Amino acid sequence: MTDERLKQQLEFVLEIDKEKNIFRQTHLSGHGRNENDAEHAWHMAIMAYLLREYSNEEIDIARVMLMCLIHDIVEIDAGDTYAYDAENLKTQKAREDAAKKRIFSLLPSEQKEEMMALFDEFEAYESAESKFAHAMDNLQPLLLNNSNGGADWREHQVTAEQVYGRQSKTQKGSVRLYEVIDQLLRENIEKGNILV
Repeated sequence: MTDERLKQQLEFVLEIDKEKNIFRQTHLSGHGRNENDAEHAWHMAIMAYLLREYSNEEIDIARVMLMCLIHDIVEIDAGDTYAYDAENLKTQKAREDAAKKRIFSLLPSEQKEEMMALFDEFEAYESAESKFAHAMDNLQPLLLNNSNGGADWREHQVTAEQVYGRQSKTQKGSVRLYEVIDQLLRENIEKGNILV
């Protein structure tokens, strides 16, 4: 293969296949196995498209979907950091920044810059697109956990303060979807799945 650009792109394509081997704390619906990062990203992207009408602001849905698809690629190197793991959250940014540079550097330079900028936009939580993508990132595991009777919350002894601390940011992307989340959280607190 003599085309250096295509060679770089295919190398990146193969590298991101490793995302399928990064398993999350969240279980698949129906009490299935732990989901992997690629499944999480795919699920979020479809959700974003289907639920786009509930965004607080006008959004470029293709941009949101791409954010959903790339936001966890860095976990190939950095590993998954559980949302309520206070110790690992302290080093998450440094680990993910190093991973971002290595992985996206496999791409041709302008695609590297594009992907890194999109990743940084997601992390910054400022654009309408990043706020809605984050809403998906919060809603998706909550829906799975709720479908499993709150088993993941119980296993990790997650408190209402922790869950609301994370989920309250969903309002920035979608007030309507936060209303759904709030209802589901109240039900799970009442059932004892989330500690008070």
